[in-house]
Amino acid sequence: MREIAIIGIGAGDPDHLTLQAIAAIQRIEVFFLLDKGPAKQDLVRLRTEILRRHARQAYRLIEAPDPERDRAATAYPAAVEDWRRRRGDLYARLLSDELPDGGRGAFLVWGDPALYDSTLAVLDDLYTRQVVEFEYQVVPGISAVAALTARHRITLNRIGRPVQITTGRRLADEGFPPGVDDLVVMLDAHCTFTRFTAADRIDIYWGAYLGTPDELLLAGPVHEIADQIVTTRATARARKGWIMDTYLLRRTIGQATGQQARDD
Repeated sequence: MREIAIIGIGAGDPDHLTLQAIAAIQRIEVFFLLDKGPAKQDLVRLRTEILRRHARQAYRLIEAPDPERDRAATAYPAAVEDWRRRRGDLYARLLSDELPDGGRGAFLVWGDPALYDSTLAVLDDLYTRQVVEFEYQVVPGISAVAALTARHRITLNRIGRPVQITTGRRLADEGFPPGVDDLVVMLDAHCTFTRFTAADRIDIYWGAYLGTPDELLLAGPVHEIADQIVTTRATARARKGWIMDTYLLRRTIGQATGQQARDD
C-alpha cells in the first residue's frame, strides 16, 4: 500500500516546521510539487530549501504543472469544483505513475493543510472513490492566521468572543457577520476592507508574504490605513507577480456599526 503524507510547512519561514513535520519529511521517498508558473517560483524554492535543510535520505522530486483555475467564472463554486476535479486527476496519475506500491510520498502544503487548501480534500476524494490505493496522514502546520497574529503580537480571540474566518468574496456579498467582532479574511483580491468607515469602529491587522524576507505588515484603524494597504499590496504584487495576504478585522466591542447607528 502506498503511504502519503500531507505535511503542513508553515506560512513561509522554513523555521515554521514542527518536529513532527521534520520527522515525516525524513521518511519520504517521493515529494510531489505543483508548478504554478514562473511568477510563483518562490513557492517552489521555499519547498526545496526545506528539503535541503531537513531531508536526510535519498528522495525524488516530482514537479507537475498545476491545472489552471477559471478565476473570472461567475459560478464560483462550480469553477472550484472543476479545478479540484482536474487536480484530482493529476494527483491520481502522479501516485500511479511515480509511487510504487509500498512507496512513501508527500505533498508539502503551505500553511496548514486544514485551512484554505485543496490538497486534503482532493486526496480524501481519491481515497473515498478508490481511484488509486493509498493510505494517508496529515501533519498540521503553522497557518497564515497564526503567523499573522504572532507578527502583530495580538491574540486571535478576545475573552468570551467568537472568531470567524471568511473570504473577501463573502465579506463583499454579506458584510460584517452579525454577532462577530473578530473576523479573519482570506483570499481578498479586491480589498473589501476599503468599504468600512470611521463610524464602523474597526481596526485592521494586515500581513503579506508572512514569514518570508518580503514580509509586509500594517495595522491601525481601517478607515485611516485602507488606502496605504491597497497601494502597498498593488506595488508588491506588481514587483513579485503574486501575493499571499490575509487580515484580521477587529470591531470595538460594544460599538454599533455605522449602518446600525443610522438604522437606530
